[in-house]
Amino acid sequence: MDKLYIKNMVCPRCILVVQQVMDKHKLKVKQVSLGEVELEEQVDENTAEALKKDLHAEGFELLDSKAARLIASVKSEIIQLVHHSEKFELPQKLSVLLEEKTKKDYAYLSSLFSETEGVTIEKYLMAQRIEKAKELLAYGELNLNQIAEVLGYSSAAHFSNQFKQLNGMTPSAFKKVAEDLRKPLDQI
Repeated sequence: MDKLYIKNMVCPRCILVVQQVMDKHKLKVKQVSLGEVELEEQVDENTAEALKKDLHAEGFELLDSKAARLIASVKSEIIQLVHHSEKFELPQKLSVLLEEKTKKDYAYLSSLFSETEGVTIEKYLMAQRIEKAKELLAYGELNLNQIAEVLGYSSAAHFSNQFKQLNGMTPSAFKKVAEDLRKPLDQI
């Protein structure tokens, strides 16, 4: 069995596209999840190179180094928590959760993440929550209190302050110019 780690997988549609690339190369896939493909067999070098090309053409990157895979795993876990659940809730401290998922010490993860990405894990989490807030604001279905609750903020005021800190404008001001200011998840 072989595992492939893929950067920039951020949604269920990404999973479908990666599955199609695997099918194109006639690989026996056990499971495709965000950032990871579990195969039933080993991939030879020629196939790996072809996969790299095809994944790159679709906006993904096949990760080679252990450090890059670890960073992608942390990002994938945070994206899953924020963007693919009904309500953002940490079942335990983020550090404990990431240690359990990666089997690595949080101090090491934090240091590697900051060094590689130029931002702390906590700031990355904050940026993801604010991106989700932008999405919810753009839809216009929830008010500020509801958005703050969905994203796990203690209050609408705390949410608004953090939103303004990252975007330079209040959520209400953002709502007026919403579409122009949203970023794709893989560019955060």
